[in-house]
Amino acid sequence: MADKNTNALELTVSELSFSLKKMVEDNFGYVRVRGELGRVSRPASGHIYLDLKDDKAVLNGVIWKGVASRLKHRPEEGLEIIACGKLTTFPGSSKYQIVIDNIEPAGAGALMALLEERKKKLTAEGLFDESRKQLLPYLPNVIGVVTSPTGSVVRDVLHRLKDRFPLHVIVWPVRVQGENCAQEVSNAVRGFNAFQPGGQLPRPDIIIVARGGGSIEDLWGFNEELVVRATADSQIPLISAVGHETDWTLIDLAADIRAPTPTAAAEMAVRVHADLDARILTLGARLQTGIRRVLDMQKNHMRAAERGLSTPQSLLDIPRQRFDTITLRLGQGLAIAANTKRTCYEKIAARLSLYGLSNQVKSGFEKTENVDQRISRAIRHLLDKSTSGLEQADRLLGSLSYVSVLQRGFAVIMDEKGKAITSTGTIRANSLVNIRMKDGEVKAQTLGSSTSTVKVSTTKSKPPALGQGDLF
Repeated sequence: MADKNTNALELTVSELSFSLKKMVEDNFGYVRVRGELGRVSRPASGHIYLDLKDDKAVLNGVIWKGVASRLKHRPEEGLEIIACGKLTTFPGSSKYQIVIDNIEPAGAGALMALLEERKKKLTAEGLFDESRKQLLPYLPNVIGVVTSPTGSVVRDVLHRLKDRFPLHVIVWPVRVQGENCAQEVSNAVRGFNAFQPGGQLPRPDIIIVARGGGSIEDLWGFNEELVVRATADSQIPLISAVGHETDWTLIDLAADIRAPTPTAAAEMAVRVHADLDARILTLGARLQTGIRRVLDMQKNHMRAAERGLSTPQSLLDIPRQRFDTITLRLGQGLAIAANTKRTCYEKIAARLSLYGLSNQVKSGFEKTENVDQRISRAIRHLLDKSTSGLEQADRLLGSLSYVSVLQRGFAVIMDEKGKAITSTGTIRANSLVNIRMKDGEVKAQTLGSSTSTVKVSTTKSKPPALGQGDLF
């Protein structure tokens, strides 16, 4: 018996897989699927892979990188959503999946659940702590406003600031709803904080993030983590004015202060100029009143002290009386001192006489003569002693002099300069020499250096004295 399937068309695995892919895509070109997000994976490629499930089945899903960057709501595990896209198959693993073009929470309840979960997470990180809050400056110079440039909010804020206290306002335009809202608001807050003091644009003293009212979906951008984190990290005090008074977003919890409306935010940021003027006038008047009161009090104290003081005349009476007393005593004292000095002089004068002075002078002369005699005797003794010493030295000199040798028949030969010649080697031929003997000197000329033959001159000089002689 033949197999009933032998006449079926034979297909390759790829052909069958692509046929199934085409069938699925043709029949399910666009679908909306509701389910709970399970696994959510974000690899480095930028695509998002997820599982959409209910209590009976699981559907794989993929969000391509270009679509993921434009999503209004980011997929998070446990969130119930409605995914919009088309079904297709993945031939590489024989699976079907949904290629998602958009996702949205499955009703307001899902958004509120997600909001509550995110709020718990950020609260645990301490982003909403009161210790992080900053005080607003009393009189800011520059205010930065983050809002849409085309809505009524920016006009309300600017108008209110102008009415209360005109100052420098910098508006950073952003989209306040939609898929790019969170990123632009975050960039604006961080951008204002990046301004440097003294830069091309002045650094704001306060930042106002403002938006009008709307549904939870419209305000969702202000619940995103990047907005909350930028707000919590702001070094510039930030006022949140998103929605109406009954609208609450996570940026309100992270901001330094929350305003119920954008107009109220402008009122919180600045004081009323007229009120400040009036307060200054009031304080000035109070200051003048206080100064006058203090001056009056000091005048009263001075008058009371003046009454307790003596008059200048009474203060001078006692010193004047003391001066008069001293003046009288001064005259008497001078007279007494003169009498005392006169008495002393008379006592001394009585002890003085001409006879006594003569004796003193005579005694002085005698003492002077005695001193002169002692000095003369000392000088004569010193001279005698010195003369005796000189005579002994002269005798010693005569005994040691070469002249005494000449007396015994010897002679001394000297050159022209009077220096004794002690060796024949120093005699030059035909040189003049002096020959000194006991009875005089003769001049001679040498014939050669090896002979003593001389030519004697008839010039004779007186022999030198043998002793030193008398110095006197």
